[in-house]
Amino acid sequence: MKASVTQQHLAHGLSIVSRAVAARTTLPVLGNVLLATDEGRLRLSATNLELGITCWIPCQISEEGSITVPARTIVDLISTLPNDTVALTLNTRTQTLNVRCGTSNTDIKGIDAQDFPPIPVPDLNDGLDIAVTDFKEMISQVAFAASSDEARPILQGVLISVDDQQITMAATDGFRVSIRTALLSNPRQTAVNIIVPARALTELGRIATDGNQTITVIIPPERGQVIFHLKDVEVVSQLIDGTFPDFRAIVPKGYKTRTVIATAAILKACRQAEIIAREGNNVIRLNLVPGTDGPGAVEISAQTEETGSSDIKVDANIEGNPMIIAFNVRFLREVLDVIKSPNVALETNANNSPGKLQPVGDDSFVHIIMPMHIG
Repeated sequence: MKASVTQQHLAHGLSIVSRAVAARTTLPVLGNVLLATDEGRLRLSATNLELGITCWIPCQISEEGSITVPARTIVDLISTLPNDTVALTLNTRTQTLNVRCGTSNTDIKGIDAQDFPPIPVPDLNDGLDIAVTDFKEMISQVAFAASSDEARPILQGVLISVDDQQITMAATDGFRVSIRTALLSNPRQTAVNIIVPARALTELGRIATDGNQTITVIIPPERGQVIFHLKDVEVVSQLIDGTFPDFRAIVPKGYKTRTVIATAAILKACRQAEIIAREGNNVIRLNLVPGTDGPGAVEISAQTEETGSSDIKVDANIEGNPMIIAFNVRFLREVLDVIKSPNVALETNANNSPGKLQPVGDDSFVHIIMPMHIG
């Protein structure tokens, strides 16, 4: 392999794929990045066998070839090089990659590219197209609600289901549920139900920066994988096998109290209350007080023995019964962080039943949050 590439392109490509490098592995090649010439471009790939990321960058190729080199070494080296052309030359006999840029000349010992796990090639004709901006927003509004508990792998995933023209994403950690729907431009003949690790979707959301692009979702038959294809990047993820909980069963059908409040105001109040609540068990109380003449108010309070107490009052339009209900303040803040509308509605029935949060004027996003016990 003989190729030349700009330092900027190489550094950017490496920053994308290196997030899939295995942190701890008994297979040394999984700690490496694959560099391969590919139809006039340089292909960079990394995988930990659960998540794989491939990126193509422009380059001048005078000799075809491929090699894998330690990710940390190549990433750290390229980041320190000047903004200039980087010449890459492979010595196939010693499996050493020479990296030359400006006055810098480095040899990196690699592992034969044949030892690198094969990256699947998707059939784009059988894919599902969705706009990057829509997909990124769906990921941001759902993936955070997935569990980080490795003992419950199903809950570490996000359910993606497609039925005709509608795509739905849902995630739950057992204490909250996030559900987001969107319409597809091309209807899908066969229904789709897959569980994708939340981490893979979060990485995809981070990588997909061009809002004008389209993401193609490909599910190769009998492979237990999903491939997300962008113009210059592909993300491959193993699917999680199992049955996702029936999240729709806990979505409340009605409400006794409906509170409409400015999203920015309640988010600010939650951030303030969290300063006190985080020293205890994150519990905050919401006292929902309907107004007799004018608007009502939400009184948000937090109290811990170690830190002190906090009381914040926010104006709100409240219809129905007065109520005191407690929530995990972090859960409340995290969902308010991803609600884009100026106002949010909180629908509640009792202090021991789930609350439902929804952007006012937007039926595509619903978040259910379990209450905390008030002693």
